[in-house]
Amino acid sequence: MISGNKWKNVGGDMFEAVPPADVILLKWILHDWSDEDCVKILKRCKQAIMSKGQQKAGKVIIIDMVRENLNGDEGSIETQLFFDLQMMVEAGGMERNEKEWAKLFFDAGFLNYKIHPVLGTRSLIELYP
Repeated sequence: MISGNKWKNVGGDMFEAVPPADVILLKWILHDWSDEDCVKILKRCKQAIMSKGQQKAGKVIIIDMVRENLNGDEGSIETQLFFDLQMMVEAGGMERNEKEWAKLFFDAGFLNYKIHPVLGTRSLIELYP
C-alpha cells in the first residue's frame, strides 16, 4: 500500500480481504498456490484496487516466473523445470507459462495484462481491471 509517496507493508489474510490500495505487489506468491487459490487471491486484489473513493482503478504487480519454450537454451529449460517441480512438491503450486497466467487473470476478472521479462527467470507482470 502506498501512502503519501511511501510504501507500506500491510499484514493480513489475502484469502479473506486485501485493503484498498493503488498498487498491490505479489512477489513470489502465486507460484505457491493452486490455480483455484490464485483466482481467489487475484479476485481479492481486484476488489482492493477498485475500492470506492478512488479516482481510478489501480493495478496489481506480480513478480514471478513465466515459463517459456527456450529452444537451444538447455540451462534455462532445466532451471524452469526444476523450479516447477520444487513448487509442486513443496507447496502444491507450480510455475506457469503465459497461457496459464492469462487464464488465471481472466478467470479472476482482469481484462488486461503486460509481461516484462526482467532478470534471469523472473518477470514483472502488470494486471489491470
